[in-house]
Amino acid sequence: MNAIEMVQRLHRHRAWVNRNLLDAASGLAEEQLRATFPIGQGSVWQSLLHLYAAEYSWLEALLGDDDPVVPGDLPGRMVGNQQAEGGIRTPDELRQRWSALERRWVDYLASLTPAALVEVVYKTSVVLGPGKRWETRRSDVLLHVCTHAQYTAAQVVNMLRQVGVAELPRTMLTSMARQEAV
Repeated sequence: MNAIEMVQRLHRHRAWVNRNLLDAASGLAEEQLRATFPIGQGSVWQSLLHLYAAEYSWLEALLGDDDPVVPGDLPGRMVGNQQAEGGIRTPDELRQRWSALERRWVDYLASLTPAALVEVVYKTSVVLGPGKRWETRRSDVLLHVCTHAQYTAAQVVNMLRQVGVAELPRTMLTSMARQEAV
């Protein structure tokens, strides 16, 4: 497996985990979905929105927009102490938006070349020195999206456990590999 194939595989895993998390969240009552926790983004719902927004903004940066905004959101807009939801109100709406975004990711990843992996990507930060424009090697951005997703997925699984979900979503790459082998 070469570097491009490895990156593509990691992103297939990221998308598979996202679908599993969303499936689990779709079965929650509204109060479970929005129950607050001192981890992640503060709730299952906010953490899923955060995952979607991060994947959206990083893909836009990879495509050349160094200051992307999630559709339906305003830069820096806060609701209480949480980032605004970008107009997404339900798990079904999030599923539709995430499916469309994932199709864009698949197309982007299919176009990757080895030379592109060492190119620099620019992104304006909303966290580290807000407004500062950073440059990062494309391969590092691609890996970051996956590691960020895995980190956040673990937080969501912990929240799902705490709201009483009996069958937690699968998130391990080996689980995906075994499912593919069947």
